[in-house]
Amino acid sequence: MDILAGLNEAQRIAVEHGRGPALVLAGAGSGKTRVIAYRIAYLIQNSASRPENILAVTFTNKAAREMRERVQKLIGHNRSAEPLISTFHSFCVRLLRREIHHLGYKRDFSIYDADDQRRLVKQALGELSTPRKEISPREVISRISYAKNHGISPERYASFSPSEEAKDIQRIYEQYNNRLRSTNSLDFDDLLLLSVAVLEKVPELRKYYGDWYKYILVDEYQDTNRPQYQLLRLLTTVHNNLFVVGDEDQSIYKFRGADIQNILKFEHDFPGARVIKLEQNYRSCGNILRAAGAVVSNNTERKGKTLWTNNEGGDIITCQCSRSPREEAEWVADQIENILREEPDSHTAILYRANFLSRSFEEVLTERGIPYALVGSVAFFGRMEVKDLLAYLRIVFNPEDDVALLRIVNTPPRGIGNTTIEMLTEEALQKGVPILQILAEKARDPQLPGRMTKALLGFQLLVDKWMQLRDSAPIAQLLETIFKDIRYEEMLQKHETAAETENRMGNIRELLHAAAESEVRGETISEFLDRAALSSELDQLDANARVALMTLHSAKGLEFETVFLAGMEEGLFPHSQSAQTDRDLQEERRLCYVGITRAKRKLFLTWTPFRRRYGPDAGSPSKISRFVHEMPRELLEGLETTVDFEDQSPRYRNFFYEDAGRYRSQRPRSTEEPAIQPKSIAELKAYLEQKKKASVAPEAAAGPILKAGTRVRHDKFGDGIVLSREKSGNEVKLVVTFSRVGRKSLMERYAKLKPI
Repeated sequence: MDILAGLNEAQRIAVEHGRGPALVLAGAGSGKTRVIAYRIAYLIQNSASRPENILAVTFTNKAAREMRERVQKLIGHNRSAEPLISTFHSFCVRLLRREIHHLGYKRDFSIYDADDQRRLVKQALGELSTPRKEISPREVISRISYAKNHGISPERYASFSPSEEAKDIQRIYEQYNNRLRSTNSLDFDDLLLLSVAVLEKVPELRKYYGDWYKYILVDEYQDTNRPQYQLLRLLTTVHNNLFVVGDEDQSIYKFRGADIQNILKFEHDFPGARVIKLEQNYRSCGNILRAAGAVVSNNTERKGKTLWTNNEGGDIITCQCSRSPREEAEWVADQIENILREEPDSHTAILYRANFLSRSFEEVLTERGIPYALVGSVAFFGRMEVKDLLAYLRIVFNPEDDVALLRIVNTPPRGIGNTTIEMLTEEALQKGVPILQILAEKARDPQLPGRMTKALLGFQLLVDKWMQLRDSAPIAQLLETIFKDIRYEEMLQKHETAAETENRMGNIRELLHAAAESEVRGETISEFLDRAALSSELDQLDANARVALMTLHSAKGLEFETVFLAGMEEGLFPHSQSAQTDRDLQEERRLCYVGITRAKRKLFLTWTPFRRRYGPDAGSPSKISRFVHEMPRELLEGLETTVDFEDQSPRYRNFFYEDAGRYRSQRPRSTEEPAIQPKSIAELKAYLEQKKKASVAPEAAAGPILKAGTRVRHDKFGDGIVLSREKSGNEVKLVVTFSRVGRKSLMERYAKLKPI
């Protein structure tokens, strides 16, 4: 079987590359994953390497899974060994489970996800006496992650940007890291950093892994950050057989630490590297490629390539300007209904720059009865009931995991109140030991009230029972035992509606099913927990969903017959915070390129000049995105008719603001709306403001007023108490403290709080 028969010339050259470094510049839709899969198969079938000596790394579980499936089809399943194909983080977990003891950690470390990090930062904020109140946990986590990925230690943080705020961040950073270390836990950044550290510290390990993984292949190389680059350098010091595939025009994750210089300087960092360009696109029609190429050609941070396709021409790109987000969503829904009527199996995506833009689309699609999948909602392993049970499993696996303990020590309620938890936490901090150890001591302390010790002892005996089962009971059986022992279903029935209880029970049954599947694969508890911690929202995307809603960042790597790019407005896309420097603007342009090239056949661009915004420009009409102007005019339809703002004709409905003070219109006014004849921008704004107030007032008054002291229930956060109620512009903001997740600030009309 000639596995190279189906490759084009450039793909074949890449697959047949011999030894030494190689950079494959693969444009969107040019078959980059295909090239990696075929190269792995080629190396094995031509006896260049044994399967187990090949390592391929990528960024998402979905990409790794698809690559494994492709390779297995090419090489067959009847082999005693297989190449290791995984994400960067999964590879690092595998390495650290074996080697982290060289750094003074125990092998049974826990992995903290974003929710665990927030809890740990909140603890640090509570333990420190003078941190600035305006610093949010999310901002702290972002700054800590940036510091870690740029090699800035806690002790040196404040020296990089001297300020009082930096000093406070440094203190929190130090406390956060100390708590991670004392609980034998790692965050996602640590997985990379400590893998680099252990290979740097122990030369023998560096040689061992370099000799073992003789060929290393990397997908999406443009998305690598500094620690990932360092890891690859360390793993290839023995042989230099590094084969990377990437596209600098799709480097869009700077906010996660991705460094585009890694791909731009590849030949400098790996002398003698061979560069191969994949420029034939197999996904999109010619018009879409021309539009994408025209936009990204305005960037200077490029190595340069020109995509082409045999599928020349194609549909013209349709532009639509609406007078409000609701009209925008209604128009998009109209088009989707038409598409599904003609092609029921067609896949469509609505892509946007910021998550908040999804609300109008969700509402309209729900009203129309159009099923959709939302990427950005809570992923399966992030749901409350799933995280609760996994936290119990984490304590059984790692008794030092304080964050997991604090999550479940009184969930379900077992008489261990906040005062007791604070006492345990404070003493554990003073003695530098895990909270569970202090809990076990206090459970038998005769000087404490009997009610307290009874509750503590009951919890400790349960943990002891589960730990005895840890090494003998199957994962699913252990989870089911925990679930029954803590009477979790009774808690749900007591505090949730019947429908909510059934929904959460369905997730718990799915968790038990996932644990059973894990056993079939021969995974240990630690491997099951690792997979849960490393899962992402994209893993939950239903491949059969006909309509998908997601941010542009989430869409990379996906493709759809039809794509709607919504919110194509200056200030939104490019985002106002990302248009301050040329480098940031170039990344926004690359993001637009990614969005355009997700479409196979049809692309729609939508925007509205009057979208509710906050800040100094609130209430001002938005200009159409500059990225639309960068596309060739002959490829766009819907921009032909231009009218003066002073035009009083009722024929015009959809307007957008341009520098010349002119508006464009695309379709006649609906007869069901009152006629307006604006004579100025101020008059049109006044009309829209009046209409906005008219639509908000009834909605705000629809439910009971939630005053301070009201007990409420939230579908995700559980039970809580309203602490304060205050006006925020045209909205009402509620500050609520929830028993499980702490304090949250919520806009009343979106919060869906139910009085208890």
